[in-house]
Amino acid sequence: MSHVWLFALVGAIFVGARDARSEEPAIGLAFGQATVDSSMNALFDRKEGWIGADAAYSVDLNPQRRIWLFDDTWVGRVRDGKRTDATIVNNSIGLQDTGGGGSKIRFVVGAGTGKKPAAVIAPADGHGWFWLHDGVAANKQLFVFFMQIEKTAGGGAFGFRQIGESLGIIANPNDDPTAWRCEQLKLPCTIFSPKRQLTFGTAAARTKDHLYIYGTDEDINPSGHDRYLIVARVPLADIKDFSAWRFFDGSDWSADFRTSHRMVRGVASECSVSFLPDVKQYVLVYTDGGLSDRILARTAREPIGPWSAATTIYRCPEQGRDKKIFFYAAKAHPSIASGDELVVSYVANSFDFWQVASDASLYIPRFIRVSYRDASHP
Repeated sequence: MSHVWLFALVGAIFVGARDARSEEPAIGLAFGQATVDSSMNALFDRKEGWIGADAAYSVDLNPQRRIWLFDDTWVGRVRDGKRTDATIVNNSIGLQDTGGGGSKIRFVVGAGTGKKPAAVIAPADGHGWFWLHDGVAANKQLFVFFMQIEKTAGGGAFGFRQIGESLGIIANPNDDPTAWRCEQLKLPCTIFSPKRQLTFGTAAARTKDHLYIYGTDEDINPSGHDRYLIVARVPLADIKDFSAWRFFDGSDWSADFRTSHRMVRGVASECSVSFLPDVKQYVLVYTDGGLSDRILARTAREPIGPWSAATTIYRCPEQGRDKKIFFYAAKAHPSIASGDELVVSYVANSFDFWQVASDASLYIPRFIRVSYRDASHP
């Protein structure tokens, strides 16, 4: 049984009011009416092999290839809209050729004992499993952040926890993912305690000289989690040198990750931060509080903010057919669209595991397109 939606639920319970401080700048972009992106959805509607997953981070490896990063993945068949003969692996990869229009994605899972499906990437230390955070291509390598998860002794629906975060450095990203040579380095700038969880890799944004690595800082309370967006940066040439990482403390860059400034409250454990060159603004896209039918966007002129107040760019409609359905994993994929449109994905899931098994329209990336313009211009 997959636990990723439960992880999203645990991390999504949010305490207190949304961040609506008076000093927040106004939203820098005006968004239009979002529409379903049927052509993107069709790329993920499959009947055999890879038949659903969540997360769905996208990384442009080069102008001809896009890498898709997925977490818990269904492998099997779809018959009459139901998943059959299926198993679940902890992560998978999609390869999309974009030079010729990007009309197809090849989905890759690993091969376990007896050629049974397995995760593509597993922890080198043998503990638990990896769910995939964001990634970036740089220095002819692919850098991907890995959440390390393990089961807990208590068992039950919430019998798991995050125990670490690693940076994966893939030296041969143009090869088949099953042949990737992946160095794994544990992030030293993390906290995993009963009262606080701080980690990086939630989103990544590359500039000319630096990589900005976004993370979350959570206060864990009896009634839920209070989660904030934080950010580090490192020169592109030194991504794997953790001593070169610096952490934004609200006014300057510090060598101490514990001083990380909490920029935005109520963010999700998955999100995206993207630079839109036509309007020269950064856009943060995430599911409200981590678990909601509302997809939010904030904008900033710089990758460290200040971030605008949030605006709702989409309300996921699937909940209208069943109250057990919930939503998470919203993020933007700016390289897919051009000009004044943004492509955004999300995942619709169910609190009922067997509903997911019997309804192949759930637990699969769904895409929308939303137009935008610079709000300072009429």
